[in-house]
Amino acid sequence: MNLFSMILIASTMISTLSIGKPLPPLKGQFLTGRAAQLPEAASGRVALLALGFTYNSRFPVEAWIGRFRKEFGGNPQVTFYEIPIIGGMARLGKWFIDSGMRRGTPRQDQENVITVYGGSDSWKQRVGFQSPDAAYLVLLDKHGSVRWRHAGAFDEGAFKDLSAHVTALLREP
Repeated sequence: MNLFSMILIASTMISTLSIGKPLPPLKGQFLTGRAAQLPEAASGRVALLALGFTYNSRFPVEAWIGRFRKEFGGNPQVTFYEIPIIGGMARLGKWFIDSGMRRGTPRQDQENVITVYGGSDSWKQRVGFQSPDAAYLVLLDKHGSVRWRHAGAFDEGAFKDLSAHVTALLREP
């Protein structure tokens, strides 16, 4: 392998999200139609990102977000985003997919759903993708840095850990 090939391979490698490091830009669109970019959209708030890569991943994503909302929904310093990341041929159905999600999401929640079309392979690498139907959770501090990660179905023990992290982040200046 020549030097050019090694540089090309190294430049396409994407590292896993690291605790304490800023979230790389994640661009998509809110269900309201507005452009969305994280971490900027969450700036100044503690934010839970729940990423899903398949249709069936919506079930664990909704379970995590439902429990998170129950505990922190009334706190203006906290927010959340459900983020379906859609790749492959499914991107051709963007209009159909988005309109279906809009119909199934109350209007007041449409700014908490960000659809991302394309880039699924790089985000799978970033979250350490292993299970197609899992929820991939990322907790951001008020400055957009990753502070906690988890993947899987809803689990009360893992939620208690998440909750403790959120509470600690809310105490930070």
